[in-house]
Amino acid sequence: MQTELFEQFQVDPNINLLPKDGIARYFQNIFDGVTSDLLYQSLFRSLDWQPDQLWMFGKKVTTQRKVAWVGDDGCSYTYSGIKKEPQAWTSELLEIKSKAEELAQWKLNSCLLNLYHDGNEGMGWHSDDEIELDKGAPIISISLGGARKFAFRHKLDGTSVSLLLENASALAMHAPTQAFWRHSLLKTKLPVAPRINLTFRAIQL
Repeated sequence: MQTELFEQFQVDPNINLLPKDGIARYFQNIFDGVTSDLLYQSLFRSLDWQPDQLWMFGKKVTTQRKVAWVGDDGCSYTYSGIKKEPQAWTSELLEIKSKAEELAQWKLNSCLLNLYHDGNEGMGWHSDDEIELDKGAPIISISLGGARKFAFRHKLDGTSVSLLLENASALAMHAPTQAFWRHSLLKTKLPVAPRINLTFRAIQL
């Protein structure tokens, strides 16, 4: 089964986008247009963006996509065999974090940011299930910049759900979503503006 929610005019944030085994809610326009543009520009300038590195088939691969890991003291994070130490929170990130915590109704202590320059850069199928993460905590994904297609795929039967992540939107993924679903930011040949994605998480300290 495949469900698509493209070109959505208004999505009710009370509706669960997933048909089973998890909860995902979509929030539109959590910031106004001017604020979201200012936040994007500030994050682009103020963070130490680095190419992402991961191990694939026994080789270390460096991506065009840039990443920044931010968090409280002690919130180290290991992804694909690469350990990241957190940068300090900026005032703009704390503002966005406050909104994420309001949506999550949860205290979040870290954030992985991804900078996608164009539609040729994406993220393959994965679950956010690293050992450091609090498995009961939600993950809040906030988008600034170009709209991109995002998809879920069930690990057991392949059921899929797709939607367009718009500028100034948030996607809240609640447990047990990561246990049963993988997700991906799909590449596209269509022209698309650069995008910063922020995924706020709770690291177990």
